[in-house]
Amino acid sequence: MTGTGDAELNGTQDTFTWGHVALEAGFATASDGTLRLVRLGDGEPVRPEAALPLVELTAFGHGSAWSGPRFTGTALGARLKYRGRHSGRRGDQEWLTLELHDPATGLTAFVELTSPTGLPVLRSRVRLRNDGPEPLVVQSVSSLLLGGLPAPDALDVRRARNDWLAECRWSTEPLRATVADINVGAHQHDSRAALVLAGRGSWPTDGHLAMGALTERGSGRTWLWQIESPAGWRWDLGERGHGTYVALNGPTDAEHQWRVRLAPGEEFTTVPGVLALGTGFDEAMGALTVYRRAVRRPHPDHTALPVVFNDYMNTLMGDPTTEKLFPLIDAAARTGAEYFCVDAGWYDDSADGDWWDTVGAWLPSARRFPDGGIRAVLDRIRERGMVPGLWLEPEVVGVRSPVAAALPPDAFFQRDGVRLTEQGRHQLDLRHPAARAHLDKAVDRIVGDWGVGYLKLDYNIVVDPGTLAPGDLAPGAGLLGHAHAYLDWLSEVLDRHPHLVVENCASGGMRMDGATLAVTQLQSTSDQQDPLRYPPIAAAAPTAVPPEQGAVWAYPQPGFDDDLIAFTLGGALLGRIHLSGHLDRMSPRQLDLVRDAVTTYKAIRPDLAHAVPFWPLGLPGWTDEWLALGMRSSDGRTSYLTVWRRGGEPELRLPIGHLAGRDVHAEILHPSPASAAAAGSAVWDGDGLRVSLPRTPAVLLVRLRACSPSGPDLQDNRDITTGN
Repeated sequence: MTGTGDAELNGTQDTFTWGHVALEAGFATASDGTLRLVRLGDGEPVRPEAALPLVELTAFGHGSAWSGPRFTGTALGARLKYRGRHSGRRGDQEWLTLELHDPATGLTAFVELTSPTGLPVLRSRVRLRNDGPEPLVVQSVSSLLLGGLPAPDALDVRRARNDWLAECRWSTEPLRATVADINVGAHQHDSRAALVLAGRGSWPTDGHLAMGALTERGSGRTWLWQIESPAGWRWDLGERGHGTYVALNGPTDAEHQWRVRLAPGEEFTTVPGVLALGTGFDEAMGALTVYRRAVRRPHPDHTALPVVFNDYMNTLMGDPTTEKLFPLIDAAARTGAEYFCVDAGWYDDSADGDWWDTVGAWLPSARRFPDGGIRAVLDRIRERGMVPGLWLEPEVVGVRSPVAAALPPDAFFQRDGVRLTEQGRHQLDLRHPAARAHLDKAVDRIVGDWGVGYLKLDYNIVVDPGTLAPGDLAPGAGLLGHAHAYLDWLSEVLDRHPHLVVENCASGGMRMDGATLAVTQLQSTSDQQDPLRYPPIAAAAPTAVPPEQGAVWAYPQPGFDDDLIAFTLGGALLGRIHLSGHLDRMSPRQLDLVRDAVTTYKAIRPDLAHAVPFWPLGLPGWTDEWLALGMRSSDGRTSYLTVWRRGGEPELRLPIGHLAGRDVHAEILHPSPASAAAAGSAVWDGDGLRVSLPRTPAVLLVRLRACSPSGPDLQDNRDITTGN
């Protein structure tokens, strides 16, 4: 690593590099004294003037140098002169802090860069400090900027729609489809066009994942990013100086009604922006997957991967009772489930089941659990060898709940002094000590007193743009403050209860952001109830979450034929199997199918905890008839492949680039060879896998084992070379 120490430049030009063997960054000052990132990874550096200043920001009285939708060319960004740097190593992370300063306002910006040693991943955030004599109201500030990429003509852009029941739907288009060629030479001016994507409100991934990617045609070079914001975010792409730039931001004033007032001496730090590099999307996603594991909160669940049964999906659907649960608990235990989560409704004491706007106290229903209360249900789960879990929606309080009147007004989201109501619920503000104390009391009772070891934390309302509590300058700032406070609260809960497993859910995947995933152990991927529509979600979920955290529903029913039972079970085997369905009503043969799938999952889950994903058919389309998801284990020899057929021709060949030319043994793990659903075949032909599935719907889980290693292994998951 080079470029350590301080550098006081006093207006002179400076060039230096920083990084490690897998990621080297080159920096240079431009003629205006601003520092630019001129090279990241392989390739020749670009001229400093073709790159971007390290920070762009707007503030009252300091807008853009020219108008348009792009987040470049800000007045303050051009005035932040390079003043010094510090670097070093902390654990397995290389770090570099770059100091920039604007003499006119006294604003100092610290660009804080980190990269896990051996990974081609850069994480950036910006800390602002007002060292001037006057307050400064900041309206937007970048988290990560990268310019000097190839021209838009050479690039394809990927983005992911993320809608309720239709999550993780990636699409690809030429960047030129949005950023038109205006003949810059004729106008002597860059285009004002930009491809802009933003997430809004308290569901940060409602509409789109906070991700995107650029791939250069021909070379396959890929730049893949995520914005780790638990609230608003924005990214934009555009053309600058015949090249392309990427700008990653948290919330802004224009999109999210976010702004912050920095009095002299006060600071603000942005949400992180993360950029992963690779040759091809799969390779970049492999690097991002390993990065996600490196930065998340350590927890034994990440390597144990226990099988969870949840009583909700297509089963009790929020109507649990002792009578209904006991036979379901017994059946779940017989199939090999290790956790049993009682989902919504356990607190509902109303005669009509109309509990939506009464929640908040989180006390068990006496009507639903008449004999021994809910403790009898939890005891039954433990007696059957499983860990009990409960569903909770901690941030909401129903308008008819006694908690709504018991807590002070400032404990809730508000605007202009009026408490906000959304779908019959109020939203707690976790920055308020009374709101926090209320939830601490509820969780410590459920986990500490009742012995619950699993919490499914749901969140089924969206508040946009946020809250204006006393001291908030804008509602978007209030929302971001609450979102950070929520994650702080959750971290404290896990500190007090280190073996508690927490699932993050927001109507499925509406809160599938990197900040929340770094704290919670599991992530709900969808509320999709149709087993024929789940495969594209399950196949693409590893783009948003590592496989060992991605909870995929498997809800076989006694009314399904053997093929459909195998189909719904097989879709979850390369993620976290979330079992549901009326197992208590199944025949012994049907239960054997479920038990076989669970046994298979337990055999392969040690590999999944360290595997990286790949997609032999490319990222799935919503209506694709054939879909495929692969996992490459860290030993360099073993890969797993799930193949779904929903229609089309009965045979297909799948190229497996990283195993091409090797002697590979293909073994079908699911459906079990002894089951009636075992009608498919999978044959290795030297460069790929030939799959035959004569019936639909059908699924195969195949293990591919190279007889001898070839090339470098994924040592500690740091050498990401999927090669597809």
